[in-house]
Amino acid sequence: MICIQYWQHLLWILFLGACTSSHQNKQMQEETTTTTEEKVVVEESADREVLLFFGNSITAGYQLDVEDAFPALIQDRLDSMGYSYQVVNAGLSGETTAGGLNRIDWVLQTIPDVFVLELGANDGLRGLDLKVTKQNLMAIIDKVRTANPEVKILLTGMLVPPNMGEAYAEEFRNIFPAVAEEKNTALMPFILKDVAGEPELNLEDGIHPTEEGHKILAKNIWPYLKPLLEKK
Repeated sequence: MICIQYWQHLLWILFLGACTSSHQNKQMQEETTTTTEEKVVVEESADREVLLFFGNSITAGYQLDVEDAFPALIQDRLDSMGYSYQVVNAGLSGETTAGGLNRIDWVLQTIPDVFVLELGANDGLRGLDLKVTKQNLMAIIDKVRTANPEVKILLTGMLVPPNMGEAYAEEFRNIFPAVAEEKNTALMPFILKDVAGEPELNLEDGIHPTEEGHKILAKNIWPYLKPLLEKK
């Protein structure tokens, strides 16, 4: 059973991705441009390894400047600590695992050395077939490993509220550890830990993390990410 302290998180996540279509379209255009620009930077910095974040609006930093989203904060930390990595933010608002699977080949024009997969929330909120969700996540991982067999992968977990039924919510929660085990990837159990359900850490819509929220995301993901950056 999910512990009681996560219920607040679960209620918050109920609204994740509930943006207006106009906002999503604008965000998708901005994020596609950002990804393309950063791809050019990677190509111009061939001596640096690539850390690629692939996800939805959480990764994209919805309604924030790209430099305030947690992937950019990870870049700042890497630079300050002397790591030779170039971060690419390939987040796209509203993305499902099916959308991610369709998009991954284009994103893999930039070959990652470390790959962070943050998808699944929109599948759960839409009540999609979770067997397909699991298959999509594994297929994305397979494609990334085909592009670079030596890539290090971190999968970030998510929770959904029990509006689809407790059995569905439990099955959803279990997808991420199951995929991580089957595909031998690192796992961060819940990417929104300490941020979901905290009004002061989310935008006025009560949905997406603020700049301060993204700072916490960056802080929380770092212990899972650091071993992958150092492992050769």
